[in-house]
Amino acid sequence: MRRTPEFEDRDDLLITSYQLRGSAPWRTSDETVPYGHVLLAAATTGWSPGAVVARLTALGYAEIELPAGTLPVSVAREDVLLANTEVRDGHLGRWAGLGAPLTLRHVLQGAGRTGRSPAEAERLLLSFGYQIGTGVGHPPLPESADPRDIGLIRTDARGDGTWLERGAEVSARQVLDVAAELGCSPYAAAGRLVALGFRLPYTPEPEDERILGDGGRSGGHILAVARELGRRPSEIVARLRVLGLEIDAGTVPETPEPDDFVLLSEELDGRWPWLRVNRVVGVQPRHLLRAALATGRAPADVAERLASMGHRLPGNARLPEVADAADVRLLAAVEPTCSLLDNVHLEHVLRAASLTGRSPADVAERLVALGYRLPDEVAYPRVRGAL
Repeated sequence: MRRTPEFEDRDDLLITSYQLRGSAPWRTSDETVPYGHVLLAAATTGWSPGAVVARLTALGYAEIELPAGTLPVSVAREDVLLANTEVRDGHLGRWAGLGAPLTLRHVLQGAGRTGRSPAEAERLLLSFGYQIGTGVGHPPLPESADPRDIGLIRTDARGDGTWLERGAEVSARQVLDVAAELGCSPYAAAGRLVALGFRLPYTPEPEDERILGDGGRSGGHILAVARELGRRPSEIVARLRVLGLEIDAGTVPETPEPDDFVLLSEELDGRWPWLRVNRVVGVQPRHLLRAALATGRAPADVAERLASMGHRLPGNARLPEVADAADVRLLAAVEPTCSLLDNVHLEHVLRAASLTGRSPADVAERLVALGYRLPDEVAYPRVRGAL
């Protein structure tokens, strides 16, 4: 058990307490006093660090960690906290030691905690006498503050985490993952990583912001970006691959047809949101029939064009020769709960009949004609449901 010091001077009690509050727990005279403790004691009392060292020595503290160079004349409390690695709720944690260079993680944690830029945090720590392992040949740290910096260099969220050091190469996939984790654009994440001294397998370009928009994967997005930027779709696909996305170039036409933007848009207006490739259930028949009505093309023609762009119907689909708005309304009542790969049961038929004003028998027969499976052995009534 650590005993209360025998002296009663308020400042003496303050500089010998762990939390520098003049109360327990106390530092004992046989332990090494961290340099950070000296700095914060100076900031708290208004003394110089040299005066704190002299007083601690007079009180019997023989082992005091000090830098090789000259001590600073004065320090501010908020600056000194850069050297504490675990400040939480006003409680001090471990002080950074002088025996090894500080890591980039330490600099960025301190900068984020105090609202400073990485460059300012680095300068302050160096002025106190700490060494920083930033290496040689790296650009200066950014002069702008960004609270996301520490998240950018964390590569494993488990336990204490694992952290990147300056000069390391960050893969394109890592850039995408950390951007998603932090809720920022991959272009912003890439640019900041470069500013922090990391190497990327590509040079970030302003157009990347637009190219990676909407996740970058949908064919409609690729065609729209190519048109907007005046580039070929294949160039956009190539850039997306450089940026870490796997894109099937065979599903993106190099020369889009006039109707492609309509076919690939969810609202059939040629604009975002774009239709996503669903490799499980395929394209919904309702979208296909709506697209046929919007473009005046035959459903089979629309299906063929969408399939060439990666949007395929399940094999059991049966398309009518001509799109009918009544079928669209029927499928709108069915598709929220059933795809062409699902069994359509009695409750689904009755719900669709109620929503469309058709008889259950009519609904069942039409769904079978469109390729849906109705396994229930039920004699569906031919009486229409109420609207």
